[in-house]
Formats: sequence, C-alpha cells, structure tokens
Amino acid sequence: MNRAKENNKMDEIKNSEHHLASKSNNEQMTIDFEKGNGLVPVIIQHYKTNIVLMLGYMNEEALQKTKELGKATFFSRSKNRLWTKGETSGNHLIVKDILIDCDQDTILIKADPIGPTCHTGSDTCFNEIVKSKDDFLYKLEEIISDRKKNPTDKSYTASLFQKGINKIAQKVGEEATEVVIEAMDNNRDLLKEEASDLLYHLLVLLAEKEISLCEISEVLRKRHAK
Repeated sequence: MNRAKENNKMDEIKNSEHHLASKSNNEQMTIDFEKGNGLVPVIIQHYKTNIVLMLGYMNEEALQKTKELGKATFFSRSKNRLWTKGETSGNHLIVKDILIDCDQDTILIKADPIGPTCHTGSDTCFNEIVKSKDDFLYKLEEIISDRKKNPTDKSYTASLFQKGINKIAQKVGEEATEVVIEAMDNNRDLLKEEASDLLYHLLVLLAEKEISLCEISEVLRKRHAK
C-alpha cells in the first residue's frame, strides 16, 4: 500500500470515529447490563460481508469507550480490565454501526477490520477467510474452476486447461507484455482491457496450479502486517 492510500485509510478511520461518536451520542441506546452481572456479549460482524469476526464482552464503560474511540473496546474477563482490540497489534476494529437485540442484552457491532481479527493471524476467530461476496474476481475464479472440472468444446477456458501449463504460462507472459505496452501509451481504456486479460489468464494459471485467490490474499496480508 502506497503512502497516499495509507493517508486515505487514516482519514477514513478518523471520519468514521467522528461520525460514530456523533451518531452514538444522539441515540438513546438502552442495554440491560444487569442480566449478565454487568457484562453483555458483543458480536463483531464484518460491515461488508456480514461474516462474524469474533465474540467479546462489554460492560457499560467499554461500550462508552467504543463510542468515543470508534474502535471496538471490550472488557477482558481474564485481565479484568478494558482493552481496545488492536491496542498492541494495531489490528483495530473500526466501528461502523452498533445494534442492540430485541431483549436489549446483546450487542451487534458492524466493523471494518484493520488486519486479521484473531490473535492467531486468521481473518476471524472462527478461522474463516473474509472475502467480499460482491467481488467479481472471486466469482470469475469459481467460473474458471467449473470450466476446469466440466470442460466443453466451446469453452476457451477449457481449451487452455487442455493445452496444459506451458500454454497457460505463455498466455500470462503475452498478456503481461501487452499491459506494459499499453501502460506506455495514454489510452486508459486499452490498458484496462489488457489488464483484464492478464488477470483472467493469471486466474487460469492459479487454477491449474490449484492455488486460490484467498491464498494470494493471505500472502499479501502477511506482507502488509510486517
């Protein structure tokens, strides 16, 4: 991630914190902390994919701290104190919304995770991989996988698999060269077309080698976390 993108991300976090604090202060959020002897369970859900990231607990002070910081803050039962997720690792949970269940004794927080949520390095504490359901690259990956498993004579993708890794790798090289050529010109549309061809053929190559997009994402995530 370059410096401009990092700055944009930090601006987004600051704006989110300001918006959340204003929103929470204007809402009457009544939670029955007495049911759980001062603590209530808190479900953390990815704000885009709706995947559950983790489960924690909050007391009234932790909830207030969460509103003020715009970052999920819990009460640690083992340490007997408040802790803000990411206070040592930097893997914060940026709060997008706070919801209360119908019995007013459970909190649902929709959050944008900065880095992995679990201390083990996994995206979630349930060892799931977070990916956007709306990301067409993942959909395309599924289509390519289907063409490999169920080839048809009319499928260009299936024909690449039939020709083998040498042909697939050659196509990746050719498309990469086309991207470089178009990058030297000023035609953005042609560059986007060639970049799309490169990504497609790279996905075919990864499918041939049985490597998933999620695995590539994991490598990039680990590099970013260093």
